[in-house]
This record gives sequence, structure tokens and C-alpha cells, in this order.
Amino acid sequence: MKAVIQNEFGDSGVLQLVDVESPKIDEDEVLIQTAYTSVNYADIKSRKGNKGKGKFPFTLGLDVAGTIVEAGKSTGFDVGDRVIAFPIGGSYSEYVKANKQLTYKIPESLSFEQSAAMPTVSILSYILLHEIGQVRKSDTIVVHSGAGGVGSMLIQLAKLAGVETIIATVGNLSKEDYVKRLGADHVCTYDVFADEVLRHTSGQGAHVIFDSVAGDVTSRSLECLVLYGTLVQFGNSSGSAGHFTTSDVHSSCRNVKGFSLGTTRKHRPEVLAPAAEKVIDLFASGKVTLPIAKIFDLSEAAQAHDLIESREYEGKVLIRA
Repeated sequence: MKAVIQNEFGDSGVLQLVDVESPKIDEDEVLIQTAYTSVNYADIKSRKGNKGKGKFPFTLGLDVAGTIVEAGKSTGFDVGDRVIAFPIGGSYSEYVKANKQLTYKIPESLSFEQSAAMPTVSILSYILLHEIGQVRKSDTIVVHSGAGGVGSMLIQLAKLAGVETIIATVGNLSKEDYVKRLGADHVCTYDVFADEVLRHTSGQGAHVIFDSVAGDVTSRSLECLVLYGTLVQFGNSSGSAGHFTTSDVHSSCRNVKGFSLGTTRKHRPEVLAPAAEKVIDLFASGKVTLPIAKIFDLSEAAQAHDLIESREYEGKVLIRA
């Protein structure tokens, strides 16, 4: 089968399309013929070596949408089932294998394109909003990186849940219309967001702030977080660690919560199924959607990465196997 591999860390030029052996499955795994996979910012970090050491060669990719072509006897799946999954060993390939606990059926009414756009960002967003942030309808929330995949999903899910005020940050105001169409009430850039949040909340601050950027954004988020508010930290796309002092937390009764989908896939995969079922239903019913920025072929994985790194896109970038 064809797969994209890399033998070293580096820029997008290290990605190579080669012939490799198809995966062999165990009794609790399924073999999936890939229709589409999505490109996530975590792929960029892994390619560069920013997520730890790699055992070369390896294949990138967190999620997949496709059709089961072989099912282990204890999986409960059948050949021909349409699924999304978090596969073992990457997803930039024509076939992938996945554990049954990280594989979820999708209905015929849901296209493979939309299905491929959703697993990482929508399951993560649902858990962040409802379980980690525990957002209420009366809250004012801030969604950093509102035009990205997770940001796009968080805004839609918050709007669907009836959240009163949604403030989104973007790197460039050219994305303002897009983010407002998703459901954001106010959109601002990173350099002014703390002041804008305080202005829109009469100086009180936001109740929940979702931060995947870290760096200076983290400390400035605490400047505009209401007393007893919650900062949800789930990434560091800036490449820098965020910093705060203990007095920022205890004296104001604020909470800082962290969440990693990757850690949860590894250590508590069973807890993802309820969220997966919820978002599959939401997508199938048309209540939420994810715009597809562009679709690349496997041979164009490097170009897909270049587009992600340019940040000149809205929605999700997919790779067609």
C-alpha cells in the first residue's frame, strides 16, 4: 500500500510517499481502507520533532474516515462498516488499523469528507465544552484561535448549547466574518483581546477561556478571567509555554484545567465513546458542520502541511487516500 513516511525531523520536505506493508490486525482491531484523513496542528509538531523523539520511519495522522475491510473476531464490527477512528501508527496511508475502543460507526447519511474532518476536533471540543469547562448558558466564554479546527467546532457547539456570549480571537481580522458565521458574537485579535473581553463584560472578565495557544496568551487570559472563572489549557500552538503564578489562581479563586486528547486516547480510550456518539449525531443531523478548506492527495501531504503552517485557511484540511 501507499503511505507517507518520514525518516527525519524537519520541514514539509521530509514527507515521502512510499510503498509499505499493509498493517496486520489482532482480534481486537479492525483494518480500515482510508477514504480521507485530516491534517491537525499536532501533525506539524510531530513532523518537526516538537512532541518528543520519534522512531523512524513513522507515519503521521491522528484520525481517519473509511470502510472496514477486515475485522478482528472480538471487535463487534463487520466488513463494510463505515467508521471514523483514531488509528494505530498514523493515518496518512491507504490502509490503517485501529483498536475497537477507538473506532466508531458512522451513518450512511454522513459523507466521508465531513466524517474525516470531525474526529479529533469535534470529540475534543465536545469534551472541553461540556466536561472540562462545564460551560453554562449564562456564561461569557473566550475561544482562542477561533478560525482553526477546534475553534470552529467549539464556537458551533457553544452556540448550539445556548451560551450567552462567545468571544473569539484570530490572528488576522480577515477571518472575522468566517468566525461570526460560525456563531461568535465578538471577534478580536490576540494583541487586544484582554481589553476587549473586559470591555464586553463591564470589567468583570470571561467565565471560561479555552486556550490552545499558550505563551503570552495564557498570562493575558488570566488578566481577563472573572473571579471563580476557569482557564482551560489544551495546547501550545505558539510553541512557548504559558506562565502564571500561584497567586493568580488562589487569591482569585480561579481554576486552571488541562486536557489532552492524545493522553486520553492512550490511557482512558473508553471515555471517548459517549462524546463520539454525540458529535456523530450532531453532524448527521446537520446541526453542526465543518467547512473543508482544501483536499489534497496523499502525494501532496507536504503541500497540506505548508497550508496549515501558513494559517491562511479556514476550517479543516483533508488528505484523500
